[in-house]
Amino acid sequence: MNRIREGMIPAVLGTAVTAAGYAMKQNRSIDKMISNTVFGFGLAHIVLGAIDLVEHRNEI
Repeated sequence: MNRIREGMIPAVLGTAVTAAGYAMKQNRSIDKMISNTVFGFGLAHIVLGAIDLVEHRNEI
């Protein structure tokens, strides 16, 4: 059975949210604060997922 490594889901989710935030930044009609918040939220998930991946790299 294939198991997903702990931290992979937040990292992938963070990548998708970061891409969405970046796309929102390109659209001038969306408020800059909202697009920056989404972008930062995505980056935070990437960092937290990477930390989990490094901490639990020997468990599987």
